[in-house]
Amino acid sequence: MAKFTLPANSVVKTGLKYEAADGAKRVRNVVVYRYDPDTGENPRTDTYAIDLDKCGPMVLDALITIKNEVDAGLTFRRSCREGICGSCAMNIDGGNTLACTKAIDDIKGDIRVYPLPHMPVVKDLVPDLTNFYAQHASIEPWIKTSTATPPDRERLQSKEERGRLDGLYECIMCACCSTSCPSYWWNSDRYLGPATLLAAYRWVADSRDEATGERLDELEDPFKLYRCHTIMNCAQVCPKSLNPAKAIAELKKLLVLRRG
Repeated sequence: MAKFTLPANSVVKTGLKYEAADGAKRVRNVVVYRYDPDTGENPRTDTYAIDLDKCGPMVLDALITIKNEVDAGLTFRRSCREGICGSCAMNIDGGNTLACTKAIDDIKGDIRVYPLPHMPVVKDLVPDLTNFYAQHASIEPWIKTSTATPPDRERLQSKEERGRLDGLYECIMCACCSTSCPSYWWNSDRYLGPATLLAAYRWVADSRDEATGERLDELEDPFKLYRCHTIMNCAQVCPKSLNPAKAIAELKKLLVLRRG
């Protein structure tokens, strides 16, 4: 069961229940985590009965329907609705995923929606990702060079060099992987987590980057990199089918090779 960061001594209680309109034939219950720090109340779950005949096919469609037609106070992040921006990452039916790509029909029984696990909750389904983004910034995710830029062209790559970045650059920073990682749950103040380490390897693997030694020096730390125990939750939940654990293993290998 995923663990959530809640106010001290709090419990999640059953809250309000909203019934579907009369005449609705295809009804599903959506159980949504609710928490508003301004009220001082404990978190709760509210249950909303929705008519699938008047709702889109994805969980995000259900949440938008609830917000537009039932409860305007429900708070969540969303943007592209195409699985590109990563804004609507949530814990749905027990697993981290994107609400815009999770089909309602793929879920049996009640649709249970919680914020990403083990993160401070700003409100309802909105986690505080301040530390997550700060960790990503700490690995300096841009090309670093010491040689002069060619005056008449870009820094070029061969097809093979470009191919080494496949499976690395596609990360959308949704945080599904890091918030599914037990090592990150317990050590998020020092362990960089799967998403940030995937990004770190993306720049190490880039043939145009000239700061490999510097980047590896920054990762040579008992906690920043080595808290990964290859549990593989990160690869299981990634909505882009990436494998952060493999990238982390490659970073560990590079550190071992340069010692030898």
